[in-house]
Amino acid sequence: MASVILASASPRRAELLDQIGVDYSVQPADVDETPIEGECPEDYVTRLALGKAQAVAVDSPEHALVLGSDTSVVIDGEILGKPENHEAAAAMLQRLSGRAHQVMTAVALVHRGQSKAVLVVTDVEFRTLSASEIEAYIASGEPMDKAGSYGIQGLGGIFVREIRGSYSAVVGLPLQETAALMDAAGFPVWESWPRRLENQA
Repeated sequence: MASVILASASPRRAELLDQIGVDYSVQPADVDETPIEGECPEDYVTRLALGKAQAVAVDSPEHALVLGSDTSVVIDGEILGKPENHEAAAAMLQRLSGRAHQVMTAVALVHRGQSKAVLVVTDVEFRTLSASEIEAYIASGEPMDKAGSYGIQGLGGIFVREIRGSYSAVVGLPLQETAALMDAAGFPVWESWPRRLENQA
C-alpha cells in the first residue's frame, strides 16, 4: 500500500486510523483556521480539511495518500470552536445543555495531485446539564482542546442523550468515508489487514 500521511496532530484521529488498521505517519498541517466572512459552517469545515491535506501534500511524495480532516460543532448556525478559557467552555456547555446540535466533520484525501473531500453531518442531542457537573467536567481539563468543549469518546459521553449519524465523525474522523476515499484512490484499507491464518501457516 502507498504511504499514508495524516495531516493532523489529533490523537483521536490517529486512534481512529489505528482502529481500521491503517499504517500511517503524522505530519500536522499549519493552516489559517480563520473563517471567511459569510462562510457557512459546511464550507468552512470542508475548506479546512482540504487545506490541511493540500498543505502537507506539497512537500510529500506524489504517490502518498494525504488525509486531512476538520471538525466543528455547530448550533443555531454558529460554529463553536475550542474554548479559550474556563468561562468560554462553561458558556458553550450551557448553550448545548438540553439541546440538539450538529457536528460537522470533513475528510479530504490528496493523491497524485487530485483532491477530494467528503462532509459528514451528525446530529447530537445533549441532556440537561447541571452547573456542578459542567464545573467538574471543565476541572477535568477534557474540554479545553475540543471543538464545542466536549469529547464524546471521553467523560463528555455521559452528556449525550442521542446521536443520529456517524459516531466516528463526532470523534474526529468518519471511518466509512475515509475508507471509501482510500478505496477510490486504489488502496482499499482491508488489503493491509493482517491475515492471521496465513501467518500461522
